[in-house]
Amino acid sequence: MHIPDGYLSPQTCLAMWGVMLPIWAKAANKVKQTLRVEQVPLLSMGAAFSFIIMMFNVPIPDGTTGHAVGGTLLAIILGPWAAVIGISVALIMQALLFGDGGVLAIGANCFNIGVALPFVGYYVYKLISGNALAGSTRQVVAAGVAAYIAINVAGLLTGLELGLQPLLFKAADGTPLYNPYSLYQALPAMALAHFTIAGMVEAIVTASVFMCLHKTEPGLLALYSTSSLSKGGS
Repeated sequence: MHIPDGYLSPQTCLAMWGVMLPIWAKAANKVKQTLRVEQVPLLSMGAAFSFIIMMFNVPIPDGTTGHAVGGTLLAIILGPWAAVIGISVALIMQALLFGDGGVLAIGANCFNIGVALPFVGYYVYKLISGNALAGSTRQVVAAGVAAYIAINVAGLLTGLELGLQPLLFKAADGTPLYNPYSLYQALPAMALAHFTIAGMVEAIVTASVFMCLHKTEPGLLALYSTSSLSKGGS
C-alpha cells in the first residue's frame, strides 16, 4: 500500500503534502489536549508497533504483497489524532531509512494509511461496540471488523490515487507519465489484495492484540476516553 516515488505526479504529491501539513498541525494540538505527559511513551510504542508490523509483508495471489498496519488498534487506545502522529512517524521513517514508500509520496501515504485508516477504524469500532462491556466478544469483534474495513478504505484510496494518474497526466502521444495502470486496473488490484489477505491479517492482528491487552492491561483500552474527559477533549 506504500506508494513509491515515480507513480504519482509532482502536482499530486504537492497537493497531498498540502493536505497533510494542517492535519499534522491539528493532530499535534489534539494530542497535547488529550494525552498526558506520562502517556507519551505509549505513543512512541504505538508508532514502533506500527513500524514493525508494516515491515512484515504477506504474499498476495496476484503477485504483490500486503501487510498489517495496526492503525485501528492505536486509534482505539490513544485516539485517532494520536494515531495520525504515530503512524505518520512510522511511515516517514520507513520512507527515509528503508525506501518503503517514496519520499515525495509521504503526504499521500500518510493520508491514506495515517489519517483515513485510523479515523475510519476508530469510528467503525465505536459504532459496532456501542456500550458493550469491556473485553466482551462484541468489543473484540468490533475491533477486528473495524480494522478490516479501515485498511480496505486505505487500500481503495491508494488505488484511486494511482488510477487517476494516467487520466490526468499524459504525454502528447497519450502515454502515461507516471503510474501506467488505469482505474480499472489499480482499484481491482488493491481491492483483491486487501479484501482477501491484507484485510484479514489486519483484522486478526488487531483482534488478537485487543484481547491480549484486555487480559494483561485492561486500563489501556479505556485510556483515550479517560484522557479526553479529564482534559475536556473530543
